[in-house]
Amino acid sequence: MTPAPRLILASTSPYRRALLERLGMAFEVLAPQVPEDRIAGEPPAERALRLALAKARAVAARHPDAVVIGSDQVACAGTTILGKPGSAERCREQLALLSGHSAQFFTACAVIATPHCAQTHLDTTTVVFRTLRAAEISRYVEHELPFDCAGGFKAEGLGVALFERITSEDPTALIGLPLIWLAQALRNAGRELP
Repeated sequence: MTPAPRLILASTSPYRRALLERLGMAFEVLAPQVPEDRIAGEPPAERALRLALAKARAVAARHPDAVVIGSDQVACAGTTILGKPGSAERCREQLALLSGHSAQFFTACAVIATPHCAQTHLDTTTVVFRTLRAAEISRYVEHELPFDCAGGFKAEGLGVALFERITSEDPTALIGLPLIWLAQALRNAGRELP
């Protein structure tokens, strides 16, 4: 019996790593080393798909014998792209912008099992924020320190208390990796999953 090819996550995100661990398969993590430059006029959904595929292709080019997973997420509120805030001040600014409004999170995933075959997927999650007082925002930011998360919150943590509702086909997509789709894509690539 031929052993299954190596599985590689082309990401340095600890959130994506933790999500992939849920599937109970051995995998490696490699940095894709792909520039994430914005292209003027590129819609957020297209950017997420482009970068997810670029990350998977970059690692697959170095490891053609492996099944490679690439993912990317782009968040926006209207026409404003929400990046990783990086600081408490920027985090508070983003959450104040989101107060009483909604944001869309475009989470793209790509699986490359052979050099010429890629499966791709895009999940769109809409998060509706309740109206937030400045003191609530400050308490949240001080408690959770979500500086490395697009939009400035962690839905898998206390950030869920900031919302009125979430609309998504896959709740794991908001955290960074759509596991429902990914499990099927890995089955399509010959991996055994429940």
